[in-house]
Amino acid sequence: MTLYAKINSDFSENYIGYSALAIIASTCLGSIAIMTTLFDGNNAFQMFLVFITVAVCSAHNAAILTVQKPKLVLDLLIASLIINTLIILGNGLF
Repeated sequence: MTLYAKINSDFSENYIGYSALAIIASTCLGSIAIMTTLFDGNNAFQMFLVFITVAVCSAHNAAILTVQKPKLVLDLLIASLIINTLIILGNGLF
């Protein structure tokens, strides 16, 4: 069994508890990504990065609030965490 399959199985079994933690994690990491993006200014590229961050975090939160399948919520959580982490690292390097 792969790591993703194990995480997906555990997430599906404890969907309610992990959903609450996932909202907090995704939103906090998204706000940090927006903060680091806006430290560099507010030109078109920074606004595009803010849009991407808000869209990904909102998609994840909307999937939880509309009670989608746990696999979709987990996939959106992983996408949100990866994208926001890359934005934070990208802003830290430049």
